[in-house]
Amino acid sequence: MPTPIADGTVPWPAEYADRYVAAGYWRGRSLWSHLADVVARTPDAVALVDGDTRFTYAELAARAEAMAAGLVGLGIAPGDRIVVQLPNGWEIVVLTLACLRSGIVPVMALPAHRRHELSYLVDHAEAAAIAVPDVLRDFDHQAMAADLGVAHVLVVGEPAPGHVDLRALSGPSWDGPEPGSRDVAVFLLSGGTTGLPKLIARTHDDYAYNATASAAVCGIDADTVYLISLPAGHNFPLACPGILGVLLAGGRVVTLPSPEPERAFATIAEEGVTHTAVVPAVAGRWLEHAAEHGPLPSLQVLQVGGARLADELARKVRPVLGAALQQVFGMAEGLLNYTRLDDPDDVVCGTQGRPLSPDDEVRLVDELDQDVPDGEPGSLLTRGPYTPRGYYRAAEQNARAFTEDGWYRSGDICRRTPGGYLIVEGRDKDMINRGGEKISAEEVENLVYQLPAVSQVAAVAMPDPVMGEKVCVYVVARPGSTVTLDEVRESMHAAGVAKYKLPERLELVTELATTKVGKIDKKALRADVAARMEWS
Repeated sequence: MPTPIADGTVPWPAEYADRYVAAGYWRGRSLWSHLADVVARTPDAVALVDGDTRFTYAELAARAEAMAAGLVGLGIAPGDRIVVQLPNGWEIVVLTLACLRSGIVPVMALPAHRRHELSYLVDHAEAAAIAVPDVLRDFDHQAMAADLGVAHVLVVGEPAPGHVDLRALSGPSWDGPEPGSRDVAVFLLSGGTTGLPKLIARTHDDYAYNATASAAVCGIDADTVYLISLPAGHNFPLACPGILGVLLAGGRVVTLPSPEPERAFATIAEEGVTHTAVVPAVAGRWLEHAAEHGPLPSLQVLQVGGARLADELARKVRPVLGAALQQVFGMAEGLLNYTRLDDPDDVVCGTQGRPLSPDDEVRLVDELDQDVPDGEPGSLLTRGPYTPRGYYRAAEQNARAFTEDGWYRSGDICRRTPGGYLIVEGRDKDMINRGGEKISAEEVENLVYQLPAVSQVAAVAMPDPVMGEKVCVYVVARPGSTVTLDEVRESMHAAGVAKYKLPERLELVTELATTKVGKIDKKALRADVAARMEWS
């Protein structure tokens, strides 16, 4: 039997939970019950569009309930976990809603993950099932899933013998109880700095607030048409306000498998898309495309998050795309910051927003955890009504990432303006942000150390004009040996590592720079690779 979820989670202290209930943030209802209200009000409104497939709210709810019954019919019980590795499309939306209906908990993996990441997620979550595409971009996800040791492999496509066709999954009418509001609704993945990602347990209460409060700040209502082109397993397109926020507001969700400009622009025009979310690398490509092909008349709001958007690009969004820019700075661990739609241009283009909730607590501190004054850079600590108090089954990591009184150490270095807006300066944690995908330097280093010729290795972020950062590894080879970038990449690929984590530059050195206390000096290495790139 899998470990009960409650045994691995860290609850909010009672005094804080009571405060959040009294303030109306936590409403004591499941996410499914919130959706059911919308279905009852507007059953015939279009809720979801995936190419030629269109579901009304009534059809979407019926499809999700049938899939929930099918999951339970397979023997997957409320409280069991299912790793979800699906591309954008109606299937990931329906499966997520089916889990929210039944109390089965989805673990939101990404299509880019491979055996290295998925085997860990399956084991750590004690997953009863995994949902995958058959073949995606020439990679056989179904064959990989078959080797992970889960009881049930659910497939979008042609299932192999013993596997289940997710699209056809249904069951007899099932009217089991809805999950409790304090139950875990979904597991998100951390962008962790130490090894593989940690599981972030988001409850129905806190995630409903996350989605609905975000929708209000972002101007989402029943007339909204929201394009989801970032991977839907990320917190940003899932609930900031994303899929859940738009559906709970009665709007329309349109899905695309990628934000490639030509297809995205065509879909925005065809569907009358009013809102969408991208990362800075995508925003840059969209600006280039719009400069050549013209703006997007229907688009009202372009959200940009996942990494800091350069100020010069921010200033181009409205004149080039014709849409208002909304900067978003947040984390799957909770805290969300938004620029507001009525903020002046200097705030929208020069900051990354202010906290979503009146009860979001934010501190910026120095190395001694002393608060710094406004305008000075400090490390961000936070707690609040949608920021969990610890990772799932991760006592050692929790001791590092959370203070004794519940503050989450985000690892972000920020400055705060007198108006409470945050300006992101960088990271104090050892993490590389490649186009919004967070990569643990320690994880990369551990994988490179598997090469026999490697004596020492340090992975650092190197600047990139498109992706923001990419992975560079500094390697000291063993005497008489050498190491090439191709060897490193091939070794990591053979280990089943997601492609976006593979290093894109290697510097072979005789020794690694160290600090006065003998630690590897990552700051010096980052400066070194930036200088080398300028020279080349």
